[in-house]
Amino acid sequence: MQSTQAAQIELDGVTHAYRLADGLLPVLENVSFGIQKFGFTAVVGPSGCGKSTLTRLIAGLIPPDAGEIRLAGEIVTSPRPTVGMAFQNPVMLEWRTVLGNIILPLEIVASSMPQAQREDRARELLELVSLQGFEDKRPSELSGGMRQRVSLCRALVHEPEVLILDEPFGALDAFTREDLWGIMHRLRRKKPFTCLLITHDLRESVFLSDDVIVLSDRPAKIQYSTSVDLGDERTLEDLYSSETTELLAVLRHQIEIAQRRAPAGNGAES
Repeated sequence: MQSTQAAQIELDGVTHAYRLADGLLPVLENVSFGIQKFGFTAVVGPSGCGKSTLTRLIAGLIPPDAGEIRLAGEIVTSPRPTVGMAFQNPVMLEWRTVLGNIILPLEIVASSMPQAQREDRARELLELVSLQGFEDKRPSELSGGMRQRVSLCRALVHEPEVLILDEPFGALDAFTREDLWGIMHRLRRKKPFTCLLITHDLRESVFLSDDVIVLSDRPAKIQYSTSVDLGDERTLEDLYSSETTELLAVLRHQIEIAQRRAPAGNGAES
């Protein structure tokens, strides 16, 4: 996974610190990894270690202090329309309908696209997430899980090459969260994209991703990385297999190391 050959997302020696009133706060230190085209990588780590900073750097919202970030071989220096993002809090415009919220990115990055084509794209995505018939509802009329599905549709409507998910399911109840995991797999099969997922949920990281990266405590480095071998057709039952149980135990131990609650073994990175 650490090879960046022909990767869609590449980080090479990325370092970043925030400038505070009393000095610098180092957040990321010499982080390097790559995600292949249509790959799905989950990043986990202790709270406050810099996971969300990583998403902002890849999205071009802030520049790194050192190192390079490349998307499809091009150095990232600013936000670009080939990236979609979804967050834990699916902020939507109450004065717009569900359909109107979803097509908003197209109004910005594809202003010449006919309105009918925009709406067709949005309706197709709504059908994929089982929200057909809710096109004319307002955000306040939706449950939390429904709003998150709309947020995913909005992030994908302009058919981005890269999707960045920053704890999108963290505020949802367990049953809704697991339902959305299945929806993510369905979306990925129908509308392939390269994805970086930030999560605190180890089960989520394993169920959704091809690879998992564990970041150390701040300033974060890559402490551990591993591939997930569950295949493309996954079910929740896969999370209870002996292989998955063992992998989750390894990841949990790595988090304890990152939290300084367990000693590091020899050769932490896989």
